[in-house]
Amino acid sequence: MWEKAIIGMAALRILSGSLEILAALLILKVNEVEKALFINSGLAIVGPVILITTTTIGLLGMSDRISFSKLAWILVGISCILIGVRK
Repeated sequence: MWEKAIIGMAALRILSGSLEILAALLILKVNEVEKALFINSGLAIVGPVILITTTTIGLLGMSDRISFSKLAWILVGISCILIGVRK
């Protein structure tokens, strides 16, 4: 059967995708650029949170099989992604 980490990661990605679809439908419904930009800005917050959470779940799921140095490199990579998105 599936590992708990896999189920958690998949559930978060399904939630994230559902929020993206819901936001797209909401943008179509409001039919105003200002409101659409506001909705889109909300998604900019959700994306990194989902990324960090799913990565954390995955790393915890394989923490017994990964070395500390590899874990450190993964964290550095995630930090670089977040810094790049922020600026």
